[in-house]
Amino acid sequence: MGPSKAIVPLLWISFGTAQSATVDIGWHAPNKTWINDLSQVLNGTGTHGFFYNGSTLPERTRYGTYNWCNMPHVRRDEYPVVSEEYTLEYVEVIHRHHKRTPYASNTFPKESYGWDCSDEGLFYYGQPLNPAGNASASSYWSVYTSDSNPFRSTGFNGTCQFPQITRGGLDDSWQHGKDLYGVYHDLLGFLPDDIGDKVTYRVTNNVITSQVAGMLINGMYARTSSTPLMIQPSSIDSLEPAYSCPAASSLYSSYGVGSKTSNWTAHLTAAKSLYAALDSISGIAPDSTDWHKSFDHYYDNLSARQCHAKPLPCNINDTSKCVNQEQADTVYGLGQYEYSFIYRDSPESLQAAVGSYGVFLAELTQNIRDRVSNKSSVIYRHNVAHDGSLSRLLSILQIDVMVWVGMGSEVVFEVHSKKSEAYGSGGEKKYIRILWGGQVLRSSNPDLGLVDMLDLDIFLAYVDGLVGPRASKVVDFCKS
Repeated sequence: MGPSKAIVPLLWISFGTAQSATVDIGWHAPNKTWINDLSQVLNGTGTHGFFYNGSTLPERTRYGTYNWCNMPHVRRDEYPVVSEEYTLEYVEVIHRHHKRTPYASNTFPKESYGWDCSDEGLFYYGQPLNPAGNASASSYWSVYTSDSNPFRSTGFNGTCQFPQITRGGLDDSWQHGKDLYGVYHDLLGFLPDDIGDKVTYRVTNNVITSQVAGMLINGMYARTSSTPLMIQPSSIDSLEPAYSCPAASSLYSSYGVGSKTSNWTAHLTAAKSLYAALDSISGIAPDSTDWHKSFDHYYDNLSARQCHAKPLPCNINDTSKCVNQEQADTVYGLGQYEYSFIYRDSPESLQAAVGSYGVFLAELTQNIRDRVSNKSSVIYRHNVAHDGSLSRLLSILQIDVMVWVGMGSEVVFEVHSKKSEAYGSGGEKKYIRILWGGQVLRSSNPDLGLVDMLDLDIFLAYVDGLVGPRASKVVDFCKS
């Protein structure tokens, strides 16, 4: 099916001058790679150079290589420095949380070994502010089970929450913050020495993003004092996203997870023998819909183990029956295939992503407009989110090669200015650069292309054409 075309003219006012941009907002297919080639996924061997077994890559592995456990991000050594004729004006970062225990729904009915998290504390407490009052103890959760409680939880025994950011994930979060500060403060002199009113951090209502944010902020600013984390109400959060959009949900389910279309079911049918082998080891019922409508559950279960150097699982009654590495690698490949299909390969993916994540894009573009027009003093915004957040964002940006966004996956929006004689004495032109995994993002959309000093008017016109002023098109679609 060829790309669906839609051309939208947009007139917007900035810097006291009317700018008009006409952009293509149609869906464009991603590149053809092994990821979206089912034959290669099922018949190939290994992981095609992707890593799933720890936060650190083997020596001499190129930074930027896909590492599910700790994805590449902006770092000083690899940062693509722009020409001196450009001035950095605004930065907004969004990244997935770092590595964690699996979700409880993704654990087996009974796991063959435990998972201990006694090497960290999950701090949860309230404290009076404005005006200050009595201080609070730095209290944290300590998970335990009682012999007097006759009920037992399913999954892993131990001292963890499922999910929670693990000790390794906390360390990765801290290093992520340190690396960002090393670029935007130490290298570029852009970030202030203290957070002040120029830097903000935002999280979702899922506590694991706050667990990451605390470590990341200390990695950036060596800060242990109270720091606000911006958060929207749980029912309308645009970052997670959590706002209701039935039309987007229906569209996803019409072609993706849970659908009966052959484009989706082909890989599930082809993987029946793999499912049977995994079920016989895990104890998952063969008729469990949740575990067999996609590979999400098995992917999370197996990859979480390998990210933390834990063995692949064995059957609790027959320890000679274990998941082998070849089976795990196939699960990972099928997971990559699914995410590419859901968020890029299907022509419906763009509209579904716009409906379910367009509000965040509307907020992003308003943040940019407010900064470049000096309505806002904030020069750096940082968002800690989820794979569903980043996947939808990359879907809207129409990234040329889609992957399942791993732990710590990062997208950075940089707005730069450049003096331009076309705007008269003292005039400036604004440009945007988007970094994915620390390098310039390439879009399949021809008007975006390699998003490296793209005319900001073009990017804003693209987003506005999709989501409308104040996300008005999102509202209309969600009500349809």
